Amino acid sequence: MRVWAVANQKGGVGKTSSVVSLGGLLAQKGKRVLLVDLDPQGSLTSYFRYDPETITPSVYDLFMHKGQVPADLPAKLVKPAGLDNLSIFPSSTSLATLERNISNQGGMGLVLSRSLAQLWDDFDYVILDTPPLLGVLLINAMAACQRIILPVQTEFMAIKGLERMVSTLKMVMQSRKQALPYLVVPTMFDRRTGASVQAFNELRKTYPDNIWHSAIPIDTRLRDASREGKCISDAYPESRGTSAYNSLLKTMLEAAK
Repeated sequence: MRVWAVANQKGGVGKTSSVVSLGGLLAQKGKRVLLVDLDPQGSLTSYFRYDPETITPSVYDLFMHKGQVPADLPAKLVKPAGLDNLSIFPSSTSLATLERNISNQGGMGLVLSRSLAQLWDDFDYVILDTPPLLGVLLINAMAACQRIILPVQTEFMAIKGLERMVSTLKMVMQSRKQALPYLVVPTMFDRRTGASVQAFNELRKTYPDNIWHSAIPIDTRLRDASREGKCISDAYPESRGTSAYNSLLKTMLEAAK
């Protein structure tokens, strides 16, 4: 099982779109894929037409056992996500109360790792959609994954937010005494605008060893696919977005060899 996390402490940079798009492409290649929604807002859950206000059980239930994970509970969370080979761990809005409810409990940083261990032979890939703030959920994602994708919108304020995320990542790597490879992925790129091109060039200069060579372009088909509750590669296989995520996936798979 390979576990990737898609993370950024700034919202609106294309995290959920990246999770869905990469997951859909892997599923279409015959890989068994689990998408995990760790965001209390439940964007990934809502994408596939599950209601984070009412769904049960959800990721929240994994954290209600003092750091342990009951046998078979993770399997009960797995739900279909609209494609053969594609499944989801749904989120619940109850996750917003998690920090308060477990504040005095130890060993909570490995709950997700323990949960995925129960499903190790059931999936080839797990992709984590993370919340845009540092807390127990993001810590769990970093502890569970082998590689991190950092989507960043090609505009100035998003780049400033990326700096905070990279600092957080380095702090976590120091605490776990192990490198955690990451790839900066420029998103919402519009080569027609000087600001977008300038931001892309700034990213390449600032993160020369960790930036993807290309970018995810602005593509209204990504929004259309979201409205339909489908992966873009399923709904619009010839779109620019599908082509870009195919290229990104190729990079990720090559790096994992």
